[in-house]
Amino acid sequence: MPPVWAAPSPLLLASTSRTRRALLESAGIVPETEAPGVDERAIEMEAASDRLSPPALAARLAREKALAVSRRHPARIVLGADQVLACDGILFHKPGGRDEAFEQLSRLSGRTHALHAAGCLARDGEILSDFDATARLTMRELGPDAINLYLDRADSSVLVSTGVYQVEGLGIHLFERIEGDHSTILGLPLIPLLSALRGLGCLAF
Repeated sequence: MPPVWAAPSPLLLASTSRTRRALLESAGIVPETEAPGVDERAIEMEAASDRLSPPALAARLAREKALAVSRRHPARIVLGADQVLACDGILFHKPGGRDEAFEQLSRLSGRTHALHAAGCLARDGEILSDFDATARLTMRELGPDAINLYLDRADSSVLVSTGVYQVEGLGIHLFERIEGDHSTILGLPLIPLLSALRGLGCLAF
């Protein structure tokens, strides 16, 4: 079968996320990966002082990751991506353990939150294209017993997931409504990414 990827070198993903890699592979793009090595918390603190909106923060994180890796690999096309969860004007981060996970779910219970996902393509330390998308998820009303039961039964990986869920697993039970593309929820909006790659001549069709 002819390959989908048409550029001379494989796409370089500025991330070690298995989820983002799997999304790309599902679209016929097999990337190489590299940890970006950027200080995300420092970027978030700087963004807070600049009063960036959650979508703008996701975009800045994606750009910084793509640019950092592209400077280390001349001529390579690098993809950086990030996602920010916001609810009622508050940003959520990965929980530090079960107690924080319980607190996050309690705060998200019965509310609609937004997942702002952003991506950036860079080469030689310059931005080629950036894009973003937002999904909105409404969580069911969850009492303490339901939250504890979910945490008992869910895979331990949810404890290092912002929002304490993975919709591709037991996390789907937490929701009463989801609006948005599945790839956006997973942190890499594929439709705008593929459009950008096609514009750069990286895809076969």
